[in-house]
Amino acid sequence: MVEAFKVIGGKNIGGVLKVEGSKNAALPIMIATLVEKGTYVLKNVPNLMDIRTLVKLLESLGLQIERLDENTYKIENNGLTNLVAGYELVKKMRASFLVMGPMLAHSKKAKVSLPGGCAIGARPVDLHLKGFEALGTKITIDHGYVEAETEELKGAKIVLDFPSVGATENIIMAAVKANGTTVLENAAREPEIEDLCNFFNEMGAKITGIGTGTLVIEGVEKLNPCEYTIIPDRIVAGTFVIASIIFDGKIEVEGVRREHLEAFLMKLEEMGVKYEIEGERLRVLSKLEDLQGAKVTTMPYPGFPTDLQSPIMTLMCLAKGSSELKETIFENRFMHVPELNRMGAKIDINGNIATIKGIDNFSSAEVMASDLRAGASLILAALKAEGESVVNRIYHVDRGYENLELRLKNIGANIERIKAEI
Repeated sequence: MVEAFKVIGGKNIGGVLKVEGSKNAALPIMIATLVEKGTYVLKNVPNLMDIRTLVKLLESLGLQIERLDENTYKIENNGLTNLVAGYELVKKMRASFLVMGPMLAHSKKAKVSLPGGCAIGARPVDLHLKGFEALGTKITIDHGYVEAETEELKGAKIVLDFPSVGATENIIMAAVKANGTTVLENAAREPEIEDLCNFFNEMGAKITGIGTGTLVIEGVEKLNPCEYTIIPDRIVAGTFVIASIIFDGKIEVEGVRREHLEAFLMKLEEMGVKYEIEGERLRVLSKLEDLQGAKVTTMPYPGFPTDLQSPIMTLMCLAKGSSELKETIFENRFMHVPELNRMGAKIDINGNIATIKGIDNFSSAEVMASDLRAGASLILAALKAEGESVVNRIYHVDRGYENLELRLKNIGANIERIKAEI
């Protein structure tokens, strides 16, 4: 049996939603502890299934991990006892492939299964492998495993064909201890990559150009493990801000860093949303009825994030007039559209463009989450719809939102976890 959320919508909800630490920053930073021996303390780590999966993988490689409280981990690296990251653990999560770079930095050798993860499109690892080859690594692929070996990692100039987040992170983790300087051009610029670079610099790495498309990494012989606090999750923050707009600003969102969400916030302003941010707390000052349609195109950071495409689509359904969403990152990312249409939305798809006509409200229905962010968009719709909705396959949602139903319950939502057939 799998689990679902039963939601009785149409209720007024209000209060404070606190944003957890960023999953996409926590995963690579936890993986980065493979690079150097010693003891690390990581704070503001979200309590998610992906984190627990990663802990098992890191422990299988020889790390000792202790959870000090719900969001703090102590990680001890006394040396790697195993240089094979097996299919059973790697298939559960694409981020697992990131162990290759730090294993090469630590042990000059790694064998990693090709990854699995969300069904939202092909995410090949060829950019990672080209980067490792440029750093002096010999790569062979055999029986679904990538084997990598090097006598010495050497700094190199690497130009990525596409600003891939994973490839950027994996190459950084190998290059921090390479002999010489690595210049990584067309690097991804996401805040999660800045966080990884800041973590390494805290340990004594020499990375410059942080936040730009050109990273310069001067290899060092030794790093010093440290204590570090993970940034808030900008995608969770964006989802909660959309919830606040849907409920006329009655929800305040704690943990919003404006500089991580510029493109998203600009689109909200274009739609007629007024808000204020004090410190990291955001308040919506406008009403849902003030909203107008808009055009959004997903782009690599600092453009509009593909991970907020499904949640903003739910909002667009409730805006006046029509909206247009163009998805340029993942080819299968409109799988939630038929489900929103089951709830009364008027969305047409033509290739990678969705056209949305505004409706007064959603109607309750039984729907199914196809991926993590699609699940969030359906929950938002169910909270607004009158009557009882069931959102199936919420294991996707559990991968990216910490204790979501408990936090929604705390601000007055009628939502519960139930067993389901689907």
